Amino acid sequence: MPVLEKGRYRVRTAAGAEVDRALTLRALAFRGGKDGAGGLEGDAFDARCRHLLVEEAATGDLVATFRLLPLPSGADLGQSYSAQYYDLSALAAYPGRMIELGRFCLHPDRHDPDILRLAWGAITQAVDAEGAGLLFGCSSFKGTDAREFRDAFALLGERHLAPKRWRPRVKAPRVFRFGRRRAGGATDVRQALLRMPPLLRTYLAMGGWVSDHAVVDAELGTLHVFTGLEIGRIPPARAKALRLVAG
Repeated sequence: MPVLEKGRYRVRTAAGAEVDRALTLRALAFRGGKDGAGGLEGDAFDARCRHLLVEEAATGDLVATFRLLPLPSGADLGQSYSAQYYDLSALAAYPGRMIELGRFCLHPDRHDPDILRLAWGAITQAVDAEGAGLLFGCSSFKGTDAREFRDAFALLGERHLAPKRWRPRVKAPRVFRFGRRRAGGATDVRQALLRMPPLLRTYLAMGGWVSDHAVVDAELGTLHVFTGLEIGRIPPARAKALRLVAG
């Protein structure tokens, strides 16, 4: 049964062997379809997670996927994917339930904003069902040359850093620390937003925040930033819109 179905698309939980459909799309999105595991992009965390498929309702074509890992509190952060790359000791004091959102990707040929909108509706359902107070994960920029995202990283550093009480610290061996202003002038906000992944833009529009550095992930060929969203701080109008989508 679908978790959520509206318009052209539906979201449902992958069951059994259907998880391979998610892993195949991830290989296409993150590795251009090439992977040493025969076209599947997987890791040790997949077995712990719930995998969601976003499909075109009429054809069943897979257009997006993501995984969710509920955690009882900050004390359980060591079980998360993000903890491999970020020192999350500050967040260990977080008292409420959490959900890690991971491996979110769209099919490279699909750009309909309704796909992302419906995915967020399903994420909202999960957050409400778990009673989660914090949604977090790694937001990925495609490529490992930080110069290509100079304005985006400058904007994150200037306006969207995590509160100091929760801010992740450096753990990974290769990182890019955000500057407050790009070399040669003011940050180009329009260019910064254009270079950000759609998922990250949505996080930020809801009041989300990020680490003060990006991690270089040479294996996936990405730069990623830790991203957090405190559910209670989402603007009321945005929360209402999310729940309307969630049904």
